[in-house]
Amino acid sequence: MSENAIERIYVFKRFERFWHWAQAALIITLMLTGFEVHGSYKLFSFAKAVSIHTLAAWSLVTLWVFAVFWHFTTGEWKQYIPTLDKVGAMFKYYLTGIFTHAPHPFKQTVLKKHNPLQRLAYLGFWLGMSPLIWFTGWFYLFHDQWTAWGLDAYLSLEWVAFFHTLGAFMILTFFIVHVYLTTAGQTPTSHIKAMITGWEEVGH
Repeated sequence: MSENAIERIYVFKRFERFWHWAQAALIITLMLTGFEVHGSYKLFSFAKAVSIHTLAAWSLVTLWVFAVFWHFTTGEWKQYIPTLDKVGAMFKYYLTGIFTHAPHPFKQTVLKKHNPLQRLAYLGFWLGMSPLIWFTGWFYLFHDQWTAWGLDAYLSLEWVAFFHTLGAFMILTFFIVHVYLTTAGQTPTSHIKAMITGWEEVGH
């Protein structure tokens, strides 16, 4: 693609970029400490990992409250409305087209920041992975309150831990794919730069 065919547009606002990077840092922290609590490796002590994990979880909840408020007051929530339009084309592009330098089937604009496949992925994250990880995490954290809540006869700590870990692996997979797809811009680093500066390079 020629240099003249590239346009720079201001896509990501300041709070959007702050929210993205803060969320990424907290999720990485949660994964590092969570898998240590699970016994996968030793990085911190068990007690310290639990403490950091809990603090990061509450920090992420607080961040999400502000992010949800921002998205609804600015109208940015509309960016995540799912659509099946061009989903097949996006699948084909990511599977083969990206390796053959095929033209991108989606043109990013200020009003359409996310392609159809991204919208479906975010929908799965918000409606599938997030409720699973948060509900199981909540029950895990307040295990000592189950009797008072009348839930000890219905919940098993073993199964709560299993589904919490399952949710963690799902988010880890989402994270890896997300990082990989950041290289699918005009250059391998253009999407990352856009999330730092707010300016995205869009081809014609």
